[in-house]
Amino acid sequence: MASALTLGPQRIVCLTEETTEWLYLLGEEARIVGISGYTVRPRRAREEKPKVSAFLSAKIDKILALAPDCVFGFSDLQANIASELIKKGVQVTVFNQRSVDEIFSMLYQVAAMVGQAERGLELLEGMGARLLEIEQAAKALLRRPKVFFEEWDEPHISAIRWVSQLTGIAGGDDCFPELARMAMGKDRIIADGAEIVRRNPDIIIGSWCGKKFRAEKVAARPGWENVNAVKDGQLFEIKSADILQPGPAALTDGVEQLHRIVMNWSRGHG
Repeated sequence: MASALTLGPQRIVCLTEETTEWLYLLGEEARIVGISGYTVRPRRAREEKPKVSAFLSAKIDKILALAPDCVFGFSDLQANIASELIKKGVQVTVFNQRSVDEIFSMLYQVAAMVGQAERGLELLEGMGARLLEIEQAAKALLRRPKVFFEEWDEPHISAIRWVSQLTGIAGGDDCFPELARMAMGKDRIIADGAEIVRRNPDIIIGSWCGKKFRAEKVAARPGWENVNAVKDGQLFEIKSADILQPGPAALTDGVEQLHRIVMNWSRGHG
């Protein structure tokens, strides 16, 4: 019978960054034979692993040449890639995590699949404990800022569910909580920018999916000069790799950045 160390898939292709980062954190990076070209966490993965996919497309022949025994994908957006690979006889596991709880669940499942359930649980408990600490610190705030998190600028797209939840944990209130429930970006479009002005966020955070956030461009939008965040210079960028990947980055570096922004704001708005 195989030992615990050799259980689970041995040749994994990760079509998105979060599973790559997690396998490295688990010490199981040797199992990875291919990664997404958008992977930046951890940095060394780009140097060590072949890049075989974008987000909506993949080099199917290149993936097949790597002879993977499992491919990890994310969401319905990668359904066509998954379908092609399944038709070629490849085992594909597609996760669809959109909330903080679902991210934790996905990470535990991946850890278990590679025989690292105990180590995974240890890391996840640490992340969960830190989220509770942040949440408790935020409860001491005399006033919570209204936060507009902009995932894209043209058109305006507001925060996806896990970002909205992490904003709340960090001490802010999402300006568009009703849109956060929508899984698809097209359903989180704010067609009328004047609605953002009306909701008057205290803080604006941009994470433009790999495109550099331009605070001065946001501040110069017609009619935005009286928005609290613009008047007070509270416009910030969080890199998409740190917050828009539904994996370890969002639960660690992403929420820590959100929390620092909120706490710094609170010192001037107590």
